[in-house]
Formats: sequence, structure tokens, C-alpha cells
Amino acid sequence: MSVDLAFGENELLPAIAQDAETGEVLMLAYVTEEAIERSRETGEAHYYSRSGEELWHKGGSSGHVQRIEEIRVDCDGDAILYLVDQEGGACHTGYESCFYRTIGGETVGEKVFDPDAVYE
Repeated sequence: MSVDLAFGENELLPAIAQDAETGEVLMLAYVTEEAIERSRETGEAHYYSRSGEELWHKGGSSGHVQRIEEIRVDCDGDAILYLVDQEGGACHTGYESCFYRTIGGETVGEKVFDPDAVYE
């Protein structure tokens, strides 16, 4: 890697996926150094699943991949921004973005697929 990254004790960095065209924030996940390397090699977003404790290819089971247009690093080197072209929805609940509701519970996002039909 060209930039020093501050992974810290758990060797994870938060990674924000943002739609490269619209600027909409799609999701937040975590990455390891391996996930970043795999993302750079393949051009598709890879993350680290904290619950499954494994590398995770976004869209590997749903087909809703994130094609990376650019990877950015924040000023402290402790967060990553993936600028992506999202195919399908980013959220496993069927919404375009994981940030589809307000703190008051109002749904403000668009549902773009049926998760029951995708995740069997």
C-alpha cells in the first residue's frame, strides 16, 4: 500500500461505501489489510465480517456487487472510503442504502429488491 494505515489493535478499519455518481452513503462495514488488497486486485468491494470472522465479497451471495471506482483514505489513515458503482441494493434488507430510516423510525429510503427472493 502507498499510504500508511492505522489499523490498531483489532486490525480493522471502518469502511464507508458511497455511490460514486450520486454521493449517497450506502453502508458502513469493516476492512482488514487483506480485504483492501483483494478490493484493489478485483475492482470489487471486499470487507471483513466481524460476526463470521472472515473475508467477505460484497455481492458474493446476492449478486449485488460494488464496483470500486476509487478508494480514499481519511487524514488520520484510520478510515476508508470506497467510491462505488452499486449493482442492486447495498443493504441486505432490500434497500438501496443501509441508511434508509431516520432516528425517529421513518423510512426514507427506497426498497430495490426482495431479500427473501435473494437470500434463500
